[in-house]
Amino acid sequence: MTQSRLFAQVTDCLRLEAEAIAQAAARLRPEEVERAITLLRECRGKVVLVGVGKSGNVAQKIAATLTSTGTTAVFLHPSDALHGGLGVVTGEDVVVVISNSGETDEILAMLPYLKHRRVPVVALIGNLRSTLAARADVLIDASVEKEACPLGLAPTTSTTVALALGDALALTLMQCKELTPEAFALNHPAGRLGKRLSLRVSDVMHGGAENPTVAPEAPLLEVVHAISRGGLGAANVVDGAGQLVGIITDGDLRRALERGELADLARLTSAAIMTRTPVTTTPDTLAYAALRLMEDRPSQISVLPVVDERGVCVGLLRLHDIVRSGL
Repeated sequence: MTQSRLFAQVTDCLRLEAEAIAQAAARLRPEEVERAITLLRECRGKVVLVGVGKSGNVAQKIAATLTSTGTTAVFLHPSDALHGGLGVVTGEDVVVVISNSGETDEILAMLPYLKHRRVPVVALIGNLRSTLAARADVLIDASVEKEACPLGLAPTTSTTVALALGDALALTLMQCKELTPEAFALNHPAGRLGKRLSLRVSDVMHGGAENPTVAPEAPLLEVVHAISRGGLGAANVVDGAGQLVGIITDGDLRRALERGELADLARLTSAAIMTRTPVTTTPDTLAYAALRLMEDRPSQISVLPVVDERGVCVGLLRLHDIVRSGL
């Protein structure tokens, strides 16, 4: 098979599946979609996703998407359901069944038990004349004209459409619930997005005994000792009330040494070499916002003094610490 033919097969498959999604969108019945969203939005329990084989794989993914976007959801395999797994389903739940044929034995076998518990069933289904279609409370048409598989056997286009429909329901439900970025981040604390929306300056700054400080009248040698002990490449300059009045970095020290005569160095104080009114941040600021504050400027800075609402210096934040946190 030539390279051009290989390329054509890949692009044909993509177009076929994309067209199937577009056709599914055109076939959707507004009243069925609204009923499905209403059931999911008003669900007082959890959403239980059911499917077998490749449809089961799709159901697991949709359950994960629902859970991460503010709707508690679980996956239940029909075979497990018939051997004790039904105990996870309560009368306050909604069941979403994904099936292309609508005639899967395990799924049909569990339907009477769902009806006995008066659990509403939403079906993402490829066969609207199937047994499942007749018994479901809401039907979402997931039918396709043909599979992308050249043999017409492997579930491909049908699973793609079912997945797209599941994502559409989940994301519409997310908007109905007015999920905020902050609430989204609470479900994604380990990911980069979650950290950007939840990690605060207070989580990564150096405060308390780790916050190197010197007084405005401190001599140069004391400043050098403070920066060396802190190991952060800078020291905050604070007055007697703990108010921040400046910052001294390694760069400030080098520039002071280059400018001054040897005899004058002994008389230098921190007030003479510090950067006055430095850029600062607060403990409650998002660490990602602090990162942008340090980087999105003509001359980047690598350390930020941290002050509270009264201007009291409470810590020092390094660019290195933000980067190491995974942002």
